[in-house]
Amino acid sequence: MAAVIQEKKIRVSRVGKQPIPIPTGVNVTINGQQVVLKGKNGSAELHVHPWVLIQQEDNALKVAPRVLTNEGKYRAMTGTMRALLNNLVIGVSHGFERRLQLVGVGYRAQAQGSTLNLALGFSHPVEFKVPENITVQTPTQTEIVIRGVDKQQVGEVAAQIRAYRPPEPYKGKGVRYAGETVILKEAKKK
Repeated sequence: MAAVIQEKKIRVSRVGKQPIPIPTGVNVTINGQQVVLKGKNGSAELHVHPWVLIQQEDNALKVAPRVLTNEGKYRAMTGTMRALLNNLVIGVSHGFERRLQLVGVGYRAQAQGSTLNLALGFSHPVEFKVPENITVQTPTQTEIVIRGVDKQQVGEVAAQIRAYRPPEPYKGKGVRYAGETVILKEAKKK
C-alpha cells in the first residue's frame, strides 16, 4: 500500500483575500514594510506588520500572509492590515467625518482656529486643542463636525469631546454623536 500524502489547504482571512482598489489621484509608495499614500485630502503612512506581505498590482493593493500556515494569528494579522490599509486609502481620497450634537440649555460650541470652545454647563468654559491633522467646524452652535484622514484619530477626537459631558440618562443632556439614541430612565416616583 502506498502512502497518500494530502496537501493542506492554506486558509486566508476572508477580509484579507479581498484586493484594495486604488482610486485615481491616489499615489502609493511601498518601501519594505512602510506604505505611504498620498491623495487629494493629504498623506498617510502605515508600518505593516512583518507577518504580512504587501504587493501592488495594477490599480489594487494585495495583502497576503508572509508565512503560509493555518495558524490563526497570521490570518488575523493579514485581515487587520488589509482593513487598516483600506481605511487609509479611503481617508486620503474621501476623508472621514464624525458629527456631534450638543443637547441642553446654554450648551454651545465655537471653533476658533485650532481651538474648540465649549460651554457645557460648567462654571468655566472648556477649551479643546484640536490636533494637527484634524479640522473641526461648527455649522451651528449646537453641532460639531470633525474631519480628517485617519479614521482612528477622527474617532478619538470625537470621543474626547464627548467625554467632557456624556449624555445623562434622565434628561438626555450632554454631548452625543449625531443619530445616537440615548435611552432615558424614568424619574423616581413618590
